[in-house]
Amino acid sequence: MTEHKYNQQRKELPADINLQIKQIGLQLGFQATGITTTSLDQHHDYYDKWIQKNFHGDMSYMERNVDKRLNPAELVPNTLTVICTRMNYLTESSEHCTELLDHPTDAYISRYALGRDYHKLIRKRLQKFANQIATLLGEFGYRVFTDSAPVMEKALAIKAGIGWRGKHSNLLDREHGSWFFLGEIYTDLPLQTDNKITEHCGECTACIDKCPTQAIVSPYVVDARRCISYLTIEHHSAIPVEFRKAIGNRIYGCDDCQLYCPWNRFEKFTEEDFNSRHGLSDIDLLECFEWTETQFLSRFEGSPIRRIGYEKWRSNIAIALGNAAVSPHIIKSLQNALSGASDLLTEHINWSIKEQLKSA
Repeated sequence: MTEHKYNQQRKELPADINLQIKQIGLQLGFQATGITTTSLDQHHDYYDKWIQKNFHGDMSYMERNVDKRLNPAELVPNTLTVICTRMNYLTESSEHCTELLDHPTDAYISRYALGRDYHKLIRKRLQKFANQIATLLGEFGYRVFTDSAPVMEKALAIKAGIGWRGKHSNLLDREHGSWFFLGEIYTDLPLQTDNKITEHCGECTACIDKCPTQAIVSPYVVDARRCISYLTIEHHSAIPVEFRKAIGNRIYGCDDCQLYCPWNRFEKFTEEDFNSRHGLSDIDLLECFEWTETQFLSRFEGSPIRRIGYEKWRSNIAIALGNAAVSPHIIKSLQNALSGASDLLTEHINWSIKEQLKSA
């Protein structure tokens, strides 16, 4: 929280302050803004059970600071309300994405990671958001977050009425689907709060049925240990053999539960900052695999992909190459990469060579 604290006695909130705040959000590129209290009591049991079942896998950080995660006022003292936002990130049709999944020699990268790192972009927008609110009301206490710190982003967004939780556990909106990022401003402002919206998944189970690794173990519950996004981004050991074929050509993340969600037929495209860089929306697997570490670091400057590191990047691609159509060029590249490879990369390469030879 900033050192400033809102003084209710000094200045009354304008009657239309919520409307003014939402208009600021739209002007800054947020497609929706909602306001909620800090109470997340109804989410405590769900979260506790999810952790107890070890559905978070190696993401040990999700076990820490649980009190702060479930009680925003403990994370940021004096927080009274949370301003929740969402920003679309899709820049190309989902039809192109599904076509890409049918070309096993091309790399599939989750659409959120193709462009500029959203953490920096949204954090700056949220800071501007807070500054403009301060222009209206005077200085107040706040902190901004986007996929950072122990924040229950989806739970807060649902309470703020900017979406409902789909059966894939992502937030959904009737007009924009689920292709968006979330951001929050924790404030000490006594704002009026918004209401939750009605859920509209009905009897649909498309996301559950289409998940390549059956990671959605029941409606609204994802076992991260089975999720391709987790396996290719958060998981740092060898990917379990049972999931390697299902990964296909997905080398960073997975969008299948969104690609096949009927609500995403209303997908909306967004701003240029999220446009694909370096041709990543349609790039050859072998080309990516043969990048040097210097090339990897250079190409992913300012990209969320850089965080997984060069070894994880190549290890993921090695699995995908094992799933590609048999090719002597792929086999040779894999064999050449064994020299000096880490244990993790070696295991993935050896598996892929066997898969290639099996299909020869």
